[in-house]
Amino acid sequence: MDRHLAGAAGVDVTLGGELVALIAPHAGLMYSGPVAAHAYRLLRNRRVDVAVLVGPSHFVGFSGVAIVPSGGFETPFGVASIDAACAADLTRVAAIVRPHPSAHAREHSLEMQLPFIQRLAPALPIVPLVMGYQTAQTAFALGDALAVALDGRRALLVASTDLSHYHDAATAKALDTVVIDCVSQLDADALQDALNLQPEHACGGGPTVAVMHAAELLGARDAVVLNYADSGEVSGDTSAVVGYLAAAFGTFDNDRREH
Repeated sequence: MDRHLAGAAGVDVTLGGELVALIAPHAGLMYSGPVAAHAYRLLRNRRVDVAVLVGPSHFVGFSGVAIVPSGGFETPFGVASIDAACAADLTRVAAIVRPHPSAHAREHSLEMQLPFIQRLAPALPIVPLVMGYQTAQTAFALGDALAVALDGRRALLVASTDLSHYHDAATAKALDTVVIDCVSQLDADALQDALNLQPEHACGGGPTVAVMHAAELLGARDAVVLNYADSGEVSGDTSAVVGYLAAAFGTFDNDRREH
């Protein structure tokens, strides 16, 4: 964690104002960790009461969104406790959100976010959400529900997603640029339209749409793309790569990036 965070510190990003949401990847830390660090370093020196993590289900197919309503997730840095009150509020306002333990049993899309959260904000509780079938209806309904449940809370939303999978680097960059353009404009509708045409743009496209939609309803007006890379930059194999994106949404007083 410290090595990845130190590497991300090579780009000085100052985003004064309110941070509402992040996009971060979820591959093995040696591959996507350097990109994720660009997002999570923004947690430093910010007051946040709960992190709501929204990721895709890689192993279990189901309708709706699976929540773990209480307890915690154990990490090498300790236990990330679940904010049971926030989880209960969300389930009250969203019929599509319900417990589904098997959806979380093997799922890594949320777990890969936890070392960063535990390292930078050890006491920060979480609400873990895994989306099943990534329909537009589910994505926007979840976004609406998150905006209601999180109103009045100092919450950080996190969309867990990798981008295109197993194309050559040039093809991957072309596909990923479509997502990056939508993200940079904070345009959840445009991203959903792109996913309708080519779901392969992002394995966590639905969670990303949901988080972007919720972020805007919660007052976010600005989007900043923090970093993009692909797995070939680590492995050296550019024939079949996975794309990784870090981005932030909020209402920022400034956006200063110095390389």
